[in-house]
Amino acid sequence: MSEVPLSGLGHFGSRVAGRGELVVQSRMGFSDPAQMLDGLRAVRDAPVESVGTITLDSFTRTGQLRRARDEVLRGTPLNGYPLIAHGAAVTRELIAEFDQSVFPIQLRHGSARPYALFKEMLAAGITATEGGPVSYCLPYSREPLSAAVAEWERSCELLAAFDGPASPVHLETFGGCMLGQLCPPDLLVALNILEALFFVQHGVRSISLSYAQQTNPLQDREGIEALRVLAGEWLGGVSWHVVVYTFMGVYPESREGALSLLAASARLAALTGSERLMVKTVAEAFRIPTVAENVQALRCAAAAARGTEPGEAHDDCGEILHAARTLVNTVLEQHSSIGAALVAAFRRGLLDVPYCLHPDNANQSRAIIDSAGRLQWASTGAMPIAAYAPAHEARISAADLLSMLGYNRARFDSLDPGHPDRTVGATTSSERPTPCP
Repeated sequence: MSEVPLSGLGHFGSRVAGRGELVVQSRMGFSDPAQMLDGLRAVRDAPVESVGTITLDSFTRTGQLRRARDEVLRGTPLNGYPLIAHGAAVTRELIAEFDQSVFPIQLRHGSARPYALFKEMLAAGITATEGGPVSYCLPYSREPLSAAVAEWERSCELLAAFDGPASPVHLETFGGCMLGQLCPPDLLVALNILEALFFVQHGVRSISLSYAQQTNPLQDREGIEALRVLAGEWLGGVSWHVVVYTFMGVYPESREGALSLLAASARLAALTGSERLMVKTVAEAFRIPTVAENVQALRCAAAAARGTEPGEAHDDCGEILHAARTLVNTVLEQHSSIGAALVAAFRRGLLDVPYCLHPDNANQSRAIIDSAGRLQWASTGAMPIAAYAPAHEARISAADLLSMLGYNRARFDSLDPGHPDRTVGATTSSERPTPCP
C-alpha cells in the first residue's frame, strides 16, 4: 500500500487497506433487487473480511438499455443487476441498510463506455468501481480504442469531481486480467501501471491494481512483486492496493479441483501481501453460482489465506520487472496524454495482447506454457521486449492453443481420484485445498 494517509480516501480503499488481513470478494450480481439484497446480506454476515459487490448484466454493460428495461418489465432473470433499468432510487433503497464505512460496495460492469453507468452509480450512493480504457475495450467490445479512451477520460473526470461523504471514488484497473489467461505477466503488469497512470492523469486518487492468477505460482509471485515495485515508483501521491483474481480461464470441473485452484489463489494473494482477492466458486465451470456457493468460496479462500504468511519481497523481480518497465517507458514516450499514448502504442504494435482479436490490436504476439507451467513469449511482435522471448519462435497449432487453454483445468482436476484427468498434470501438496470452515 502506498504511504498515503487513509483518512479521506473513500470507504472502499480505506476499508480494504485497513482490514489487516486479506479481503475476499465475490462477483455476485442478480437482476432481482430482493435477491441482490439477500446476496449482499449473506456476504456481509459471513465470518470473513469482505466487501460487497453488485455486478451488472450483459445488456446494461453493452449499452442495450432498452433491452434491459424490457426484460426487467417481463420479469426475466438476467445474468447481473440492471442498474439503469432499475434506476438510482431503487438501488439507493437496496443498499440503504449497509454502512459502507464498514461494508463498502463495488459496482462491477465490463463496459467500454461507462459514463452513464458511473452517473447512475454515484446517484445511487456507490463510490467504488473498476475497468479501464484498454482492459474493458479490447477483450469485451468492438468499440474503437480511441473512442473507449475518450469515454474513459470523461468518465474518470466524473469520478474525480465527486465530492460526497465517501469521496474520493475508488477505481480498480482491470489491466492485470487481459483475456483472463495466456497473457504473460510482464504485459499484465505494464497494462496495470499504464491504466493507473491514465486514471491519475484524469484526477482519480484511490486505485487498485489487478493480477489474474495464471499457470505457475512462482511466476505469479514474481509478477505481483514486479507490480508492487513499479506501483511504488509511479503512483506516489495516491492510495493504491493490489487485488488478485482467482484463475479466470477454463475452470476445473471437479469439486476438489475447483477448491484447490481457489486455495492456491488465496495463498498467492497472502504470500505476496496483496490486500484483496476476487474468488471463484465450485460452480464456475457450469453456471452462475448461487449466493450460498459464493459465500462458501469466500470462507474457503479466507481459510486458505490465514495459514499463509507474506513472504520476503525482492527488489529485483527479474525479467518480468525489466520487461514491464520497458513497456511502460516505451508507451509513455509516445505522447504526453496517456490516453493518446495508449492508442498510438497499440496502433504501432508496441503493446500487443496475444490471441486478442480486437481490430485495434496487432495480434502478432504469441504466448506459450512451457514444461514448468510458466507463461512465456513465443513471439513479441513489434513490442520492445524481444530480448525476453526465446531466440526461435514456437509454432502454435490450434490443438496447442486448446491444450494451453485447458491447462489449469486438467492440472487441478487431476487431484480428484475419480476424475478422467486423474493422471494429467503435476499438482503439489501445497495446491490442495484447506478444509473449508
